[in-house]
Amino acid sequence: MDLACSVKDDIHATLDRVFGYPGFRSHQQEIIEDLITGNDAFVLMPTGGGKSLCFQIPALHRPGVAVVVSPLISLMKDQVDALRANGVAAAFYNSSMGSRAAREVLSRLHADELDLLYISPERLVSGGFLERLADIEIALFAIDEAHCVSQWGHDFRPEYAKLGILRQRFPDIPLVALTATADAQTREDIIQVLALQRARRYITGFDRPNIKYTVLEKHKPFEQLSRFLATRQGQAGIIYAMSRRRVEEVAGKLQEQGIRAAAYHAGLPDAERQDTQERFLRDELSVVVATVAFGMGIDKPNVRFVVHYDLPKHIEGFYQETGRAGRDGLPSDALLLFGAQDIGTVRRLIEYNENPEQKRIEGHKLNAMVGLAESVTCRRRVLLSYFGERLEAACGNCDVCLDPPEQFDATEDARKALSCVYRVGQRFGIGHVVAVLRGADNERIRKLDHHRLTTWGIGSDRSEQEWTSIFRQLIHHGYLIQDIASYSVLRLTEAARPLLRGEESLELARPRIREQVQGKKRPGPDSAQGPYDELLFEELRILRKQLADEQGVPPYIVFGDASLIQMARDKPMDENELLRITGVGQHKLEKYGGDFLDTIAGYCLGNSDTASGQYIRQQ
Repeated sequence: MDLACSVKDDIHATLDRVFGYPGFRSHQQEIIEDLITGNDAFVLMPTGGGKSLCFQIPALHRPGVAVVVSPLISLMKDQVDALRANGVAAAFYNSSMGSRAAREVLSRLHADELDLLYISPERLVSGGFLERLADIEIALFAIDEAHCVSQWGHDFRPEYAKLGILRQRFPDIPLVALTATADAQTREDIIQVLALQRARRYITGFDRPNIKYTVLEKHKPFEQLSRFLATRQGQAGIIYAMSRRRVEEVAGKLQEQGIRAAAYHAGLPDAERQDTQERFLRDELSVVVATVAFGMGIDKPNVRFVVHYDLPKHIEGFYQETGRAGRDGLPSDALLLFGAQDIGTVRRLIEYNENPEQKRIEGHKLNAMVGLAESVTCRRRVLLSYFGERLEAACGNCDVCLDPPEQFDATEDARKALSCVYRVGQRFGIGHVVAVLRGADNERIRKLDHHRLTTWGIGSDRSEQEWTSIFRQLIHHGYLIQDIASYSVLRLTEAARPLLRGEESLELARPRIREQVQGKKRPGPDSAQGPYDELLFEELRILRKQLADEQGVPPYIVFGDASLIQMARDKPMDENELLRITGVGQHKLEKYGGDFLDTIAGYCLGNSDTASGQYIRQQ
């Protein structure tokens, strides 16, 4: 048997025995074989695509310890906990550790007792640690979240830029850079900074087909959020908001509704943030409302939805944050509430940047994000196109594909709207102009004599939401601009003239102001798995939580939802059948197998006289 065949057989055995997976995903096997051979690699793989296995398996097949550079303490802890649960000798070395724990890790490192060591970039390149590594046999270096290397990336970190020294100090050690989020410019920056010019590039794509993308025009956003959550009771989710104040406000309102929610932002005490994160990981919280400070270190696979309460600053952030939903591959949702007011807020934040080049980059990225939110074509196509990936056919799993917007002849409405902007002197924002059009009779309108204008009341046949949508689309089409520096007042552009003079017509999309929320519960995250016994699934979840609490780890460290769903569907009765369940490796079989087999057997015995169809959830 030649070496290539031997490696191939060995890594499949490791995948099955240690991690409990039946087969590799796209490009994983090639990357693993490349690193085991001693080559460098650049890996771009979507969140949930299996990046970690690409360096974890080579770490188990090459002599020495794999040094994994990771940006967040919580991310290190999650990955180390998961590896230890699979029987792998892994540890982290960071500032969260006491001196005794740190000495123990270093002792294990020098005694060649570790397969993987997770470390922050700051700790790696400072304090003589590189000199320490000169005496250690190193299997490979893995740079996780490698987009942090690039000034073009959305999460640039200066300490990451220093990692280029690894290739200089350790020229013969294989190095792999991994990221889920990098446009073409960012990729080239990573290659240059880390000196990976000879590395093979593995671009597996950005598509997360299990995530359904939906954008709603923001109107009474908390009511929209409440309707969304009403059909997802008990599911885990993250809600992102732009400011700390809004985070606390939304979290407080959700708590008043009886939802297990908590706020998370950088202004809260460290202990409170850590407690919120731990409770979320342990399924003791359903919802975390957060600024973008939350999530990068979250390896929780069963997040079923991500909501952006406010507009993200760039597509990279939107993609990364929505990618925290459905890491287990089960159906999940990404909802964006989009309002024109948010655009002005983000633009003002960009203006604070004193670096003109960085300001230009951020302005470009914001325009791309707005384009995605305003799209009337398949949103996944727009999203993937930004990263240079072409989708041949519409995805069928976004709001535009599932419910294409109806177009209507908006010529007359547009003329009314533009005329009203002109009549009020181009000195007021959307809200006031809409009020004039609809014939509002209030003190402000009377004080300004706007009830005497010819445009007062000519739009009373349309609702406030409809007129707001029309104004936003007129802005998007370039007929109006919002003067951000002057309180977002509306001003006509040159493009408005031919429309006002009747020289051209205009079609707009009907506003999406009525979400189609059905009274029945939305199907759970099981449609990709087939029918399964829902009551057994709940019993297995209870058992998983008990075992996790006893060990002080998040429930998904024991088994993920996908594993429990398969157990509830296949009802394994012995160890061989349980080993066929995805995510059940030899170590977890020995550790948890008896408890899960006993629960399944007891459930089946107790329900042997009951029509099983009563308990089966159908697709």
